[in-house]
Amino acid sequence: MAAWQGRIDDAEGDLGRRWHQAVKPLAAESEGIAFLGFACDAGVARNHGRTGASAGPAAIRAMLCNMPLRNRAGLFDAGDVRCRPLAAGDDGLEQAQEALASCLDGLLERGLFPVVLGGGHEMAYGSFSGLARQLARTQAVEGKPAPRIGIINLDAHFDLRMADRGSSGTPFRQIAEDCTARGWPFHYCCLGVSEFANTEALFARARSLGVVWRRDVDMGAAQYGQTLYELATFMAGMDHLYLTVCLDVLPASVAPGVSAPAARGVALELIESIVEAVARSGRLRLADIAEMNPGLDIDQHTARVAARLVAGIVECVSSPADAIASRNDGP
Repeated sequence: MAAWQGRIDDAEGDLGRRWHQAVKPLAAESEGIAFLGFACDAGVARNHGRTGASAGPAAIRAMLCNMPLRNRAGLFDAGDVRCRPLAAGDDGLEQAQEALASCLDGLLERGLFPVVLGGGHEMAYGSFSGLARQLARTQAVEGKPAPRIGIINLDAHFDLRMADRGSSGTPFRQIAEDCTARGWPFHYCCLGVSEFANTEALFARARSLGVVWRRDVDMGAAQYGQTLYELATFMAGMDHLYLTVCLDVLPASVAPGVSAPAARGVALELIESIVEAVARSGRLRLADIAEMNPGLDIDQHTARVAARLVAGIVECVSSPADAIASRNDGP
């Protein structure tokens, strides 16, 4: 909780409050937003990327502190899951993913909406696993059919690699295998894919798994409407949604603080529109932000963007639409 510090505008009264004045340590709450850090970049190291994302949760929290308080939901900090080496040759990644899944399972079971702050994109396997556990338990108790979970990944990369060990490049292939083992369908939508950051093997695997994707070159201003239409079509058939945002989907000028900055990327205004559409769907159960690397950031550009996306998610899932509309009305 020591991270939640910032400006205080006493002269403005309650309307001048900021996030750091509202966030509380998570206790016995069963309603609200729960922030959980994933302080890990072991998967990035395994994927031969530039490490440093383990410091991402702290950097995002620092930028969230002074966000103006708008939403009506409770804001709670659930702490961090930290990846620690266990022995020589064992970086502890699988144990960290297991811990993340367990924490998320517990938060979801209590009725909280988790937002995971990362951390390398290896977090996605832990995030999905936590949601899957909670839904599998519900399925078993209530005798429901296999849940249709729509995974929406905003990313320049498919992250469907084949490898002997999991990494930041393998989580959605691992999720596909997990779904097969459970007898569940695999529904994966990847928006912002770069043709120059994915091999033909990855495109072939995406086709074989029935992945829905849209390339970065097909997400310019002229295609905003088509992109949002395809997203809506994908979401329409889902019972639950999991949103994961890899910050390298954005142009390097907007998000330089990532392991693999994008040469082109997708404009922030479209990414925000996609995030808002998913968050307002009423089916979003979990969201995370991946690949925040403060050691590579420039003047905290990436951290500020990450915080803005987190704040947008929180506002959309916790504030009534009419309240937001009233703030947008002019004089």
